[in-house]
Amino acid sequence: MSDTDHLSGEPGGEDQGGLRRRIAGQAEDAIGRLADDLLENQMINSAISRAATAREKVAHAQQSAMDALNLPSASELEKLGRRLRTVSQRLEEVEDAVDKIGVRLERLSDEARSGSNLSDQLGRMEVRLEQLGRDLGALRRDIVREGVPGESPAIVPEG
Repeated sequence: MSDTDHLSGEPGGEDQGGLRRRIAGQAEDAIGRLADDLLENQMINSAISRAATAREKVAHAQQSAMDALNLPSASELEKLGRRLRTVSQRLEEVEDAVDKIGVRLERLSDEARSGSNLSDQLGRMEVRLEQLGRDLGALRRDIVREGVPGESPAIVPEG
């Protein structure tokens, strides 16, 4: 068998999946050895350390520049966003409470209007009672003057 028989996947040869796995495993091992060698290299370690230090300096300089321009950082904007959502939720709760108070005020207003109707009714009743009182007084005077037919005259005090 030739080397091409191994890649063809024909019966009697090694299938492609097994070959790919073997190549992938060898590649992973090679990359792992390369990474270990690079991390053990003093020159690479010092370059990584300098890059990390430079990154920290850039971040500090960026923050200083943003502070000087009075611009908020990303974390400050995020904090502000959370605070704004909290205030928004509380405002919605206040709006709901105001709506409930409005409904209660409408009910009280309706009751007050029906109370004014009640007041009107009481006023009419007072007027009618006064009329009845005058009619009763007139009837009393007539009885005192003329007496009740079939009875002896009675003395009724006025007032």
